[in-house]
Amino acid sequence: MKKTWLITGCSSGFGLRLAQEAAARGDEVVATARNADALKGLAQRYPNTVRVAALDVTRPETIQAAIAMTEETFGRLNVLINNAGHGFMGAIEEATSDEYRSLFDVNVFGLIEMTRAALPLMRRTQRGRIVNLSSGAGIIGRGGHGYYNATKFAVEGLSEALAQEVAPMDIRVLIVEPGPFRTEFLGRSIAVAKQKIEAYAATAGAARTYRESNDGRQLGDPSKAVAVMIRAIDADDPPLHLPIGPRAHSLAELKLETFRQDIDAWRDVSIATDFD
Repeated sequence: MKKTWLITGCSSGFGLRLAQEAAARGDEVVATARNADALKGLAQRYPNTVRVAALDVTRPETIQAAIAMTEETFGRLNVLINNAGHGFMGAIEEATSDEYRSLFDVNVFGLIEMTRAALPLMRRTQRGRIVNLSSGAGIIGRGGHGYYNATKFAVEGLSEALAQEVAPMDIRVLIVEPGPFRTEFLGRSIAVAKQKIEAYAATAGAARTYRESNDGRQLGDPSKAVAVMIRAIDADDPPLHLPIGPRAHSLAELKLETFRQDIDAWRDVSIATDFD
């Protein structure tokens, strides 16, 4: 069945590829980016089924305009892709409030406002999918990625709660947790703390080195990742959590193993806390 998609962050990466694949198979797509001019080619290729809109998830008026365009043009919304976001590297002490607050504004609060604005139309449409782009960084924390981890952990918790709230309306939530894929993420989509404290060179400092040595060399094929996402979106019973790529799966296994070790080691002491 033909679907109507609204996708944020379509200027590059997974957002652009999802928009292209959805349009190519005949679905209706509202593709958005802060600079909509970057998407004109897609709209020209599919004039009957693709619309583009300028959308900055930190500006509520642009969110409302994109929702209104979706409803006025196609009358429904089946798939919301919350893809807009960016990364940040640096030790917790190294980052300034200006650096980490903007990260939360986009990755967390922008996603929340986008979802809240889309839900009334999705509730009327029924049988929807809300796809929130998390990351392997939303599964387990790593030194040098703490603020980015925090935003993605927030996305995970929010998505799990949302999944319970919208399930009776036949709307399913998918948390996509990609590992490293060869997109622009390590390039223009990530910032690094301006302050550099030598005491963290052996821990958080490794994140800076990773970016410099891996940008454009990631093993993951983004086209294959998008194919997995679309297959999950189309599934009658999609997963809540969808790690993609071997690195994401290894992080998930590590998280489960270490969590279990902590629980087992401290079980007898930590559960003996009720009133006698």
